Amino acid sequence: MKRQKLMRLLFFVAISGLIISCASETSKQYMQKGAFLYPITTKLDTQDVFFGEKVADPYKWLEDDRSAETGAWVEKQNSLTYGFIDLIPERASYVSRLEELWGYERYGNPIKKNDYYYFLKNDGLQNQDVLYRQKGRDGKLEEVLNPNNFSSDGTASLGAINFSRDGKYLAYQKSNGGSDWHNIHILDLESGKELKEIIEWVKFSEVSWVEDGFYYARFPIPTKGSEGTVKAANQTVYFHKLGTDPSNDTEVFLDRANPNRGFIIHSTPDNAYQILETWESTSGNALSIRDNKAKEKGFVDVIFDFDFDFKYLGTHDKQLLFLSNAEALNKKIISLKVDNTKKPKWKTVVEEANSVIDFAQLYGNSLVINYIENASSKLVIYDLEGKLIHKVKLPSIGTIQSISGSKDSKEAFLSFTSYNQPVSIYKLDITTGKLSPYKIPKVAFDSDKYVTKQVKYKSKDGTEVPMFISHKKGLKMDGKRPTMLYGYGGFDISILPSFNTSRLLLGPMMMENDGIFVVANIRGGGEFGSAWHKAGTKERKQNVFDDFIAAAEYLIDNNYTSSEKLAAYGRSNGGLLIGACMTQRPDLFKVALPAVGVLDMLHYEQYTIGWAWASDYGSVKEEKAYRYLKAYSPVHNAKPQDYPATLITTADHDDRVVPAHSFKFAAALQEAQTGEAPVMIRVGISAGHGDGKSTKEKISEAADILAFTFYNFGIEDYRAQ
Repeated sequence: MKRQKLMRLLFFVAISGLIISCASETSKQYMQKGAFLYPITTKLDTQDVFFGEKVADPYKWLEDDRSAETGAWVEKQNSLTYGFIDLIPERASYVSRLEELWGYERYGNPIKKNDYYYFLKNDGLQNQDVLYRQKGRDGKLEEVLNPNNFSSDGTASLGAINFSRDGKYLAYQKSNGGSDWHNIHILDLESGKELKEIIEWVKFSEVSWVEDGFYYARFPIPTKGSEGTVKAANQTVYFHKLGTDPSNDTEVFLDRANPNRGFIIHSTPDNAYQILETWESTSGNALSIRDNKAKEKGFVDVIFDFDFDFKYLGTHDKQLLFLSNAEALNKKIISLKVDNTKKPKWKTVVEEANSVIDFAQLYGNSLVINYIENASSKLVIYDLEGKLIHKVKLPSIGTIQSISGSKDSKEAFLSFTSYNQPVSIYKLDITTGKLSPYKIPKVAFDSDKYVTKQVKYKSKDGTEVPMFISHKKGLKMDGKRPTMLYGYGGFDISILPSFNTSRLLLGPMMMENDGIFVVANIRGGGEFGSAWHKAGTKERKQNVFDDFIAAAEYLIDNNYTSSEKLAAYGRSNGGLLIGACMTQRPDLFKVALPAVGVLDMLHYEQYTIGWAWASDYGSVKEEKAYRYLKAYSPVHNAKPQDYPATLITTADHDDRVVPAHSFKFAAALQEAQTGEAPVMIRVGISAGHGDGKSTKEKISEAADILAFTFYNFGIEDYRAQ
């Protein structure tokens, strides 16, 4: 059976390759590596010069993702990939099982406004979550906003939602095709009708309500055709008054001297002060404050540099509260008197602890703080003077994804998950620190059959790195278990235990197949504070790859799996991780799955928001950074050798990590592959970086990844091992 299936697949790719070859106008040759015939990718004599050094860039033409030539290339690549995967008989069973896993009723955290609780809800397989409300916690459900009606194919999605302080209006952000571009719409919650004004060209913006309108930030209108690649520059803060034309919105702040800076603006509850957080990268921000009662109406700079993070939490007793890592690698809570901004004197409210603060909220006149301890959540409640009140007992080792509440209410809600438990909603009594179940989903997965343990291993330089290993209880470790190793390692982002996000939907499927799902908490992340993050940035980025490689070696050396049954998976910055590790150590992995990855490290700064990542990666404009970026850039290190079976995934509307990264890597890798394993790229249509992706597309992508992975593992019958 295995041989027959292989012959069918090889017959398909051979025929596809011949058709593509005959149709090509650029060459009469077609590439044949092993048994696979790949679409011809034209190579041009294009190059860059960096510090006197010429660097070839033969696939530069693929950067134009709206050209007819690139479109034709994508169509041929997708034809090859989908044709190959569709001939794997087991894919249908993966879709069926994924629908079972995904198809349960799930809720978001309730938000109380006046007499109503508002929350997102999904019946199971709806493409987008629907916003509902009910009067009291037991009232009749009322549909408020259904994003499934935004488009016929489920590719338009709901972004951030923000309620006016009086609870009469809702500002919601809408995205099409997964793009980072959003339009702000305003819904009258009393009448159920939308206001006529729509604010366009919004990206990376929060909404801050006052009595008669809100503050927000938008970019200049891009030229037609450049929307997906235009550099994000000259973001401007505006004020929109309800019922008026957005073209007449009041300009509040623009830094013309620094076009690469972006802004987040907040207003105090009494609208007496505005707090402006200015960012120019993914870490560190400046801080300015405007006193509306002062004679001078401009913003007063409080923090001038971008060395640390200052996140505004709220106001108490004429004090502005912030979460910051200034002189606190694990972060602390500090305050500033609102009438002392010209000569700021900071007061520490909650001292830095051994565990890093993930996030903090001002609820019930208390500070509710979520710590990360050993790569999982720990919830603690303090009073507003910094006195410890409660340590909240959580359901298990896992992750608090979010908390909702208000300063004036002693009731809050939190969403909790682990590798074995889907996102569940609990009610938190801030007075007692007690949790009680609120919405616990019933999912077609028996978590009692599985176990998660945390181990520590040593990286190349001796640093101890933790990772979570999940599998069936009593599973025999014979060195042959199909295993998926996941990692991220960047931007101070913590990868914590989670069951049903799109990136981890594959976990339960691996475990059900007598396999193992592993998450390595490698350097570059935020699991252990700023020091852990910094240890994986710029010239230290190789530490991240070494940590992941060491994780793979640990799994093999300790008889969990072998290189013939090990897959490596990562998304975005994690896609870079997989691209770098598979080019440095292709022998370690049977399957490589770089998703929406940053893969061309010499050009990443040129597009959309890429320039903001230099705080982690370094800038190619500096010679030192150029040297180390080139040393690990996956596109520039795809050299002839035997590579793992590779499925690169991206999307045509990804305007955060533009698809050119994946296009160029796929072309380079197909040319460089000397082994028989397939190198393919899957380009999602009308999809973006991941936010707002429809349920149908999530399941389809996951099924394709599973089919590709299990097939190359040599596993034919799902759950029959």
